[in-house]
Amino acid sequence: MMEKNGFTKGKISRNILNLAVPMTLAQLINVLYNIIDRVYIGRLPHVASHALAGVGITFPIITIVIAFANLIGMGGAPLFSIERGKNNQSKAEEIMGNSFALLIICGIILTIVIFLFKEPILYLFGASDTIFSYANDYISIYLCGSIFVMISLGMNSFINAQGFGKTGMYTVLIGAILNLVLDPLFIFVFDLGVKGAAIATIISQFVSALWVLYFLSGGDTIIKLKRESMHLKLCLVKEIITLGMSGFVMAITNSLVQIVCNATLQQYGGDIYISVMTVLNSIREVITMPVSGITNGSQPVMSFNYGAGCFRRVKKCIRFMSVVCVSYMVIMWLITLAIPDIFIKIFNDDALLLEKGVPAVRLYYFGYFMMAFQFCGQSSFVALNKSRQAIFFSLFRKVIIVVPLTLWLPTIPSLGVMGVFLAEPISNFIGGSASFLTMLVSVYRKLPARDDRIASLEEMSMVQ
Repeated sequence: MMEKNGFTKGKISRNILNLAVPMTLAQLINVLYNIIDRVYIGRLPHVASHALAGVGITFPIITIVIAFANLIGMGGAPLFSIERGKNNQSKAEEIMGNSFALLIICGIILTIVIFLFKEPILYLFGASDTIFSYANDYISIYLCGSIFVMISLGMNSFINAQGFGKTGMYTVLIGAILNLVLDPLFIFVFDLGVKGAAIATIISQFVSALWVLYFLSGGDTIIKLKRESMHLKLCLVKEIITLGMSGFVMAITNSLVQIVCNATLQQYGGDIYISVMTVLNSIREVITMPVSGITNGSQPVMSFNYGAGCFRRVKKCIRFMSVVCVSYMVIMWLITLAIPDIFIKIFNDDALLLEKGVPAVRLYYFGYFMMAFQFCGQSSFVALNKSRQAIFFSLFRKVIIVVPLTLWLPTIPSLGVMGVFLAEPISNFIGGSASFLTMLVSVYRKLPARDDRIASLEEMSMVQ
């Protein structure tokens, strides 16, 4: 069992890419869920800008749903991989079962709570009376399928953690193809507009969730999802939530930043700048997709080798991941500087949106390659079960840097609304540097110079 889909043999780069390539494609497909909605919504006759802004207001709520999926999935999967590396199948099975039970419980509670308070929440997040109806229509339907989102995202991490990168990609591919087909059908043919986009999304996520459960309970998986492993154990729940808190905090703080940005943009610029930020968030999802694929693909490899005591391979993994991610982000930064208007026109070619959006894109993405250092540092902390560092740097960049700057910079007369977009590059330089350097000093340099397996063999030979 240890050798099947294990990561202690072969080139590190090949091990990572075997997972990262399909996971990157899965990230691309996952982004399409939301991007396709926005592209079609941006083409609605007469109401495109208002509808796009309304859907943009719902992003923080969608991010909160994803945050809880990350809390469980990204908390359980590294622990699962570490136990696989130790060849402890029974505990790995319990971790996966407990994670599934937690996803179901969190999904039900989350759906009920947001439904009860959705109106004040939407206004708090920056909705005006003009765009409230669009935001309410979209999120009311989306919440009906939020539990499917949590299962497909959270449990897909356990498919990837077992080395089935292509199968994990299929999870998202199935849903994305459905979404691509159903979106124009529900939005334009059935004339449901924003409601149609939400219906298409939840149907797609439902099918994705079914696929995940079918695979994890079938005969092709290494470790199966079993009912008896779903009985919650307090010690496992605590471990899962503690390690997953990093991904949770990152998603929640992203939601917090979106809330603060939308509210500040509404105050200083109005609905048009919320539309600009909606486009910027969409572009960011596309740009960071390959970085997420590489770092997410690296995590099971690092965790497995760490559990197996192959520390030199862990170091090689960190080096490969860092070089690839930073190089890619430098290239993408230069492209956004050169042709920002092309990115905006994907969503809407409105003259006012282009006028306000082009300078915002150039400012928002200035030095964006520094974000790669944040990703690499965070992924290393999570993969090696360094929960305290992971949680701290999740909070540091967004809560300590971005939020205060977003509130303060627009008050400077020479900046105004552009101060909101300036907060992001400042945080990338400070947060990215701090996260990566801390990882090098506190994790990378402290990994043992020799592997546990090699040390054990040398000790046995000395005894003989």
